[in-house]
Amino acid sequence: MARMHTRRKGKSGSTKPRVRGKLDFVPYGKEEVEELVVKLKKEGISPSRIGIILRDSYGIPSVKDITGKKIGFFLEKNSLASEIPESLESLIKRAIHLRNHLDKNKKDLHNRHGLQLLESKIHRLAKYYKREGKLPHDWLYEPEKAKLTV
Repeated sequence: MARMHTRRKGKSGSTKPRVRGKLDFVPYGKEEVEELVVKLKKEGISPSRIGIILRDSYGIPSVKDITGKKIGFFLEKNSLASEIPESLESLIKRAIHLRNHLDKNKKDLHNRHGLQLLESKIHRLAKYYKREGKLPHDWLYEPEKAKLTV
C-alpha cells in the first residue's frame, strides 16, 4: 500500500514477539515499574522517551508485558497525562518550527507545501482524538494559539 503524501510504497516493519507470562530476566515487579514511570514523567520526560529509557537503562523490554497496562494508564492514574496526546503534540511542534522557518524564508515553496501536508495530518489526527474522546469536541488547531500552548 502506498504512503499518503509520497509516491513511495511503505516498508513493512517487524513485529516484536509477544511473550506470554512472566519475563524471568526482568528484576522489577509491577509496583517498581509503575514508580519508575511516575518518577520519569515528573522529571518532564515524554511517554515515548520513558519507554526507551526503561528499555535501555533498566532492561525492561515492555511495560505492558510486565504490568498488563500501558505507560499512559499509569500517567492518567497519577494525573500526570498531558491534555493533548503526545503524537498530536509532536506534530504541532513540527508545524510551529516549520512556520518559524517560513517566516524567515518566504520563497521556500517546498516547505510551504510540506506545512500544508503536516497541518492536514494534524486535522485528521485531531478528528480521530475527538471521536475517541481524548480531546474535547470544541478543540481546534489554530497556529497562533499553538505557539503559546506548546
